[in-house]
Formats: sequence, C-alpha cells, structure tokens
Amino acid sequence: MDRQARTVVTQGIVLRETHTKETDKILTVLTPHGKLSVIAKGARRKRCPFVAMTQVLAYGEMTLTQRGQWYYLDEGNPEMLFDGLRKDLEALALGCYFAELCEAVSLEGEDADQLLRHLLNGLYALANLKKPLPVVKAAFEVRLCALSGYEPLVEGCGQCGLEHPNHPVMNVVSGMVLCKSCSQTGQGLSLPLCGDSLAALQHCVWCESKRLYAFALSGVALERFVTVSESLVVAQLERSFKSLEYYKSLQIPALSMEFVTH
Repeated sequence: MDRQARTVVTQGIVLRETHTKETDKILTVLTPHGKLSVIAKGARRKRCPFVAMTQVLAYGEMTLTQRGQWYYLDEGNPEMLFDGLRKDLEALALGCYFAELCEAVSLEGEDADQLLRHLLNGLYALANLKKPLPVVKAAFEVRLCALSGYEPLVEGCGQCGLEHPNHPVMNVVSGMVLCKSCSQTGQGLSLPLCGDSLAALQHCVWCESKRLYAFALSGVALERFVTVSESLVVAQLERSFKSLEYYKSLQIPALSMEFVTH
C-alpha cells in the first residue's frame, strides 16, 4: 500500500452521489469533521457489499482509505436509511433539499458535528414526526442559517431597538427584523411577519435542538413564516437549489408570497 495512504473510520451521511465510469460512484459525505469526497469503486454493481451505504441520505459508519485529497470507501455499514421518508415523494424531495443545503454550507476539515446532527434530526422529523412538511422545512432552514454563520437578528427591531416591532418585517438581505416603518429607510426585500410568525422565528433560533420542531402554526402566520425562512436562506447563501425547485414543483397550490420592496 502507498506509504501516504491512511485508514479513516468515521460516521457520515451521503449528501450527493455522482455516477462515474461504468460501476463507480463519487460520494459527497458529511462527517463530524467536515465534508469529504469519497470514491466508491464498484458501488453500482449488484453484488457490491456496501451498495446500501452509497445512496443519498444513507447514514452509518464508513471505513475509508485516504490517498492525498481523495478518500476511497472500503466498508460501509448503514445505521439509518430513512425508509419512511423514501415512501413519500414530497418528504424525499425535502430530504434531498436539506442535504443540498448542508453541502452548500460545509467545508472539508471544518467541524460539522452540529450540522450533521441538525441534518439527521431534520430527516427524522420528515420521516417520523406528524408535522406539516412546510413547518419542518422552515424550521430546518432557520436553524441552518444560525448554525452556519447567518443567524438572523430576531430579538427586536434592528433599527430602532423596539422589543416588539410595530408591524414586523424581515429584511432577508440584512437578516434583520424591523418595524415596517423602519424598513422604509433601508434597501432590499422585506417580507411581512406577525406576532406568531416572529415568535416561531425566535423559537427556531434560540431553542434547544431537541425542541426545534415543538411548535405549531397555521394560516397566514404559517405562510409568512415559510416565505421568510426560505427567502432568508436563498438571500444569505446567494444561490438557488435544484432540489428546492423540484420540491416546489410538487406543491399544488403553492403558498402565496407577500412582500414589500424599496
């Protein structure tokens, strides 16, 4: 074996799989120690011993050989495949969106333990909790922003400091809650909130991770919360997501969007 090669054993979840050559895959894997690119030789053969561990959203223990900047999958023992999620097309589309979000904010060699736990909890919520999918999606988006350095400022009006903003709005570019009147002096897209949707945002930023999905919204408050959360992610990460577009194509009817521009 190459003297520079070393064996690595780690927990990880497959964020993305790419077919290469005739029987191989390149996997993007999120581990507690960051994002890795892993070559899985023979993963597309029917008798491959670790084929289950090479599908998107498979989580488990991986034995890897590192050569230079590349990792090669030697063994894979899946612990969670989220079978319940795979039986629901909309839930699966959201799971893939969650994975794409995590891929966008993670780096190799950067501590990702909290991000990995957040993804696993989000997938569990999609597969097992009796929560509306839009609620899980929005809560996941807000907490992901907070974990990845884009935590929105939701304590009060970011302009005048009022603890309970008058007719609150969220400026998704600055990531700041404002009074509607204060937002008129700024720039960017400001989306309307209400008392309940603002409280939901605050809950998702501040609560313990195990209580992230322990709330309920409906009606206009839910629509505003969902719209603000998604817009915040897109504005802060400055990119679009193919998996999100696919999920939204499954929505009939789509949630309405209210907005105020300046």
